[in-house]
Amino acid sequence: MRLGPPTAAEPSASYRRWPEVDNRPVAASNVVLKRAYEPPESTDGTRILVDRLWPRGVSKAEARLDEWIKEIAPSAELRTWFGHDPRRWDEFRQRYRAELAQHSEMLKDLRRRAREGRITLVYSARDEVHNDAVVLRDVLLGRAERKWSTS
Repeated sequence: MRLGPPTAAEPSASYRRWPEVDNRPVAASNVVLKRAYEPPESTDGTRILVDRLWPRGVSKAEARLDEWIKEIAPSAELRTWFGHDPRRWDEFRQRYRAELAQHSEMLKDLRRRAREGRITLVYSARDEVHNDAVVLRDVLLGRAERKWSTS
């Protein structure tokens, strides 16, 4: 069966429309998290900084980033409120997901890129479990909201 718009010789009912949203899953192995202070590796694929602020003490040459998407990071207000306090983790995740919903085009683009190959979401937080990159990865992978133990 032919996919795409009909040719002049085909009736319009004989083709399937392209989906408006690509809901194909993203392979978990294609969305990797890495601290900005870890050395880049050839297996990182496309390296994308997802923090609003540049990581302290890391030069552009050391970071070897392909892109910096500040706009997808949590707002300054949310970041300040959270303060990387694990007791605020569940609420932070909910609030950040709400902010991410305002960036649907960026999310679509990141999902597309993750379907094509590995992307590494680079972040600078010390806490490797309670940070914005963890939430962003879960959103990209289509993982449902889940509760985390903070004890």
